[in-house]
Amino acid sequence: MEHNDNGVNMDRPRYHHGDLKAALIEAGLRLLAQRTAEDVSLREVARSVGVSATAVYRHFPDKASLLRALAEEGLARLAHAQREAAESAGGGAAGFAATGRAYVRFALANPALFRMIFASPPPPRTGGAPEPEAMALLRANAAAAVNDSPGSDAARVRAVQAWAQVHGLAMLMLDGQIEADDALIDAVIDPDGCS
Repeated sequence: MEHNDNGVNMDRPRYHHGDLKAALIEAGLRLLAQRTAEDVSLREVARSVGVSATAVYRHFPDKASLLRALAEEGLARLAHAQREAAESAGGGAAGFAATGRAYVRFALANPALFRMIFASPPPPRTGGAPEPEAMALLRANAAAAVNDSPGSDAARVRAVQAWAQVHGLAMLMLDGQIEADDALIDAVIDPDGCS
């Protein structure tokens, strides 16, 4: 609890970090863990960080821009989970399958964030902006699975097949169409089926 110069407790949280934008994104992600994207407001994000709503508008002019930033951070976290899974599995077909299992498990652990990420098409990349890491990882692993270059037709088809499989499984589980079961995830996303 903070004290003012008179020694009186002040209950209002205060922002003391160096990067307000990052703090706002973290607050938004915490809120998404509790509710849907539609139920997250800029005022609530500001309040949770301890700043005025006006301070939020310096970084996010509207809710849509905040949600885009949350989706970008979500994609980065998904890529991180997939990269770690692939490395732990030793790469190759086992690593490719591990990225798929990580995808489904990320969706189950972050349902509102996952749905928000994929609810809209990604914004166009401008000025030579790099492809999101999750997509680059998918393309590279698919190319390795078919022993071809990432831009080849075979690699492109394999990437779409793999993404459709894991995304479909994730959505079926999120929507309660099938039970969210780790053993089923492992059985469906099998390294032997990825090569």
